[in-house]
Amino acid sequence: MSAIKEQDIIDSIADACQYISYFHPEDFVKSIVEAYENEQSEAAKNALGQILINSKMCALGHRPLCQDTGSVNIFVRVGLKADLEITKELVDVLNEGVAKGYTNPDNTLRYSVVSDPAGDRTNTKDNTPAVIHVSVDNSDEIDITVAAKGGGSENKSKFAVLNPSDSVYDWVMANVREMGAGWCPPGILGIGIGGNPEKSMLLAKESLMGHVDIHELKARGPQNALEELRLRLYTDINKIGIGAQGLGGLTTVVDVKILDYPCHAASLPVAMIPNCAATRHIHFKLKGGEGAAKFAKPDLSIWPDIELPLDSIKKVNIEDLTKENLSQFKSGDTLLLTGKILTARDAAHKKIVEYKNAGKPLPNGVDLKDRFIYYVGPVDPVRDEKVGPAGPTTSTRMDKFTKDMMEIGIMGMIGKAERKQPTIDLIKEYKSMYLIATGGAAYLISQSIKDAKVLAFEEMGMEAIYEFDVVDMPVTVAVDTEGVSIHTTGPAKWRTI
Repeated sequence: MSAIKEQDIIDSIADACQYISYFHPEDFVKSIVEAYENEQSEAAKNALGQILINSKMCALGHRPLCQDTGSVNIFVRVGLKADLEITKELVDVLNEGVAKGYTNPDNTLRYSVVSDPAGDRTNTKDNTPAVIHVSVDNSDEIDITVAAKGGGSENKSKFAVLNPSDSVYDWVMANVREMGAGWCPPGILGIGIGGNPEKSMLLAKESLMGHVDIHELKARGPQNALEELRLRLYTDINKIGIGAQGLGGLTTVVDVKILDYPCHAASLPVAMIPNCAATRHIHFKLKGGEGAAKFAKPDLSIWPDIELPLDSIKKVNIEDLTKENLSQFKSGDTLLLTGKILTARDAAHKKIVEYKNAGKPLPNGVDLKDRFIYYVGPVDPVRDEKVGPAGPTTSTRMDKFTKDMMEIGIMGMIGKAERKQPTIDLIKEYKSMYLIATGGAAYLISQSIKDAKVLAFEEMGMEAIYEFDVVDMPVTVAVDTEGVSIHTTGPAKWRTI
């Protein structure tokens, strides 16, 4: 029997990380196409259109679907009869593959993993270590699933130990209502039931690796209690009206996946983990003598040719905007921005506030007054790119800095998902504006960025303050100067439950 070689494992993991960075699973693409064709909400349909345009661009250009190229999750099942020709621990071999995949100069991926998580939180510079789950079976092969999970969706994970008499349906529905749009819907909801706390979380994550098959289930009908629960949750979650990017619409989830495991009679552990609009995973097997895994390119015909309805989109020159004329834009308006904007994420906001409190000007003469701040941590550019994929990060993380930023005099903010009510109140008080870019359309957005330069805090990498020169950057007014939020009014319009 031939051996499974160490280099074949490394190369397979590296190629898998690259592959899933720019290819959506075909079944997921088809589900988003169906959602786009059925959507009746104009704002949600525009967002779905951008997600599909971005997906096709990434498939053609081999660049990341999302600037958050995720932390890597690996499920590996090792056959006890497999002959492994490796010189180090299997976990180290797998992590070497991840590092090789994420540092590929032809398609650089963003490093998001930090070590000493409760301390210095130092970036590991190659996105390792992955979160690896190892099991065994009696085969002569290695069965591997590689997934990349972005922080926005992972941060919305939920867990509880319910009483045995409690309703899993009620618990899930209550949490979905509170989850907001920070996980970048539409996507897939994974649920794990039973076992114990860590087992139910693992089941929820594993469930997300399955195919989108809710319509097949609906067509043949449920055959057990779990399938009944899947269908009920899928139907009723979509009736809540959250919709694409939380803008209000018909599709919030394209599937609900559930795995269960026996548990103690006195408890009912249940976990919930969403997969975002940048769903990324692939499954493969390695056998001795067959070399590294080979991944087939998807059929490009599965992506429709979509053009955004430019007649309903307002073109806006940022240089013409003042605090006095922002009121012309209303919640729900779709805009194409042209001009110069600044970027800042968590670390930069913290630094800005520290400088403000110390009465010190920002480095290099950076002035935030009357500027739009884009919450983004872009991927490094390759070849002739000015910037790599540059989609928005979750805005609520910046809520605690908003008052300071308003006092400095910023004009507005660009991010993704809803803002908390105190932040909405500040936007209204300062007659500012909050815009959202589409999460899951990072490569599409980057094409509107014609120039990019670091202005301050260069040592912080993606967390630095950049100046972007944008042309026709697509955004939606999420909170207008009167404090009207599309994330409240949109879902309310489409809610039927």
